[in-house]
This record gives sequence, C-alpha cells and structure tokens, in this order.
Amino acid sequence: MLHNNRHTSAYREICPDRAVGAAIIMPYANAEAMNLHLKEISTQVAPGAHAMLICDGVGWLQQGGRLVAPADITLLPLPPYCPGLNSMENAWAYLRQNKFCATV
Repeated sequence: MLHNNRHTSAYREICPDRAVGAAIIMPYANAEAMNLHLKEISTQVAPGAHAMLICDGVGWLQQGGRLVAPADITLLPLPPYCPGLNSMENAWAYLRQNKFCATV
C-alpha cells in the first residue's frame, strides 16, 4: 500500500550526462531546506564545472535574498505560469498516471 506522507519533502536533482545526483529528505519545504539542498548539490558538481538549477514558481524557491546558491550553482527561475518550460511536469504527469494511482 502506498502512503502519502505530505509532511516530508524530498529534494532531488540529477545530471544525466554524468549519471550523478543529489538528494535530501527534509520534514519541511522552505528556503532553509533548499539552502541545505543547494549545498548538497554543490558537493556533486565536478571540479571546475558549473551547475544550473531550474526553479519553478514555488514561493520558497524565489530568491528574494533567502536562497544562498554556492559559487558553482546558478539558479534559473522560470517565468510565471509556464508548465511547458518545466521538464519535471512531464515526469510528474507520468508518475500520477502510472505509479501514484495504485489501486488497493
């Protein structure tokens, strides 16, 4: 049986070219948790490389001085109301239709 644990938040990012990723599970979703995740991502960026993280319109992802990106990461905010530019929307649609709809 699948359980919906909405009180936990999983942050995960991947680099498909290098087949590496970074993930962290936190009890909340806010700027403080995202800053910890940014530090974790930075540990996986290759020496001399630079990572770009696409940020959607979630309020706590808006920079506003609250997010502190390490020197090897650039945050790229998406314009408002543009799910077509957010590649994760396709992944979420697939998961909702094929994995999260398990019948009991």
